[in-house]
Amino acid sequence: MDEKLKTLAAWLRESDSIVFFGGAGVSTESGIPDFRSQDGLYRMSWAYPPETILSHSFFINHPEVFFRFHREKIIFKDAKPNRAHLRLAELEQAGKLRAVVTQNIDGLHQAAGSAAVYELHGSIHRNYCMDCGKRYPLAFVAEGADVPRCGCGGIVRPDVVLYEEALDQAVLNGAAEAIRRADLLIVGGTSLVVYPAAGLLDDYRGERLVLINQSPTPVDMRADLVIAGKIGEVFARI
Repeated sequence: MDEKLKTLAAWLRESDSIVFFGGAGVSTESGIPDFRSQDGLYRMSWAYPPETILSHSFFINHPEVFFRFHREKIIFKDAKPNRAHLRLAELEQAGKLRAVVTQNIDGLHQAAGSAAVYELHGSIHRNYCMDCGKRYPLAFVAEGADVPRCGCGGIVRPDVVLYEEALDQAVLNGAAEAIRRADLLIVGGTSLVVYPAAGLLDDYRGERLVLINQSPTPVDMRADLVIAGKIGEVFARI
């Protein structure tokens, strides 16, 4: 492990166009559960499977259940950036990291100070009326007890990508371009099984692909450096 950390540290020093691609595992150290681990959302007991509740059709047909699940299992208002978020923000401020591409919707990268963030699946901090388009902050949705509604009567939904919905093409294109231009791509805290997000790794043209994850991924054999562990703990040791 020490030799791998030394290699990663050297690559960080030598690179000036770093891109980080992260998933739910980046935020677990902030107290936000992931989806597929032993204690993840997909293993929680609920009247419907989480994959069903977080789908577009379920949201349209059962908004009351959707928002109850959203408030109880998706929104973590007290979550704070951890060492991974803070370290990435420091690398950006130092002019070395060019972008963060995240599958997370918690906004912790921005809270840590990162500016160049591509949120592939949207953000709970942005909410909008489905009828008139008026924007609302997280508190408007988080503090309610029922289906949040705009003054015009329309439902105020979170600006997140649900199952059955397409990713924002502009965000996807921006993330792909950033990855193509990277001279070091660090991937952390993601199982790399969710598409089209995981397919972005195919856009990488560089020769230094680093994977930091607690469990093996389908891309491990392609990586130039694989480190087993929590992303925050790894960054703290560099």
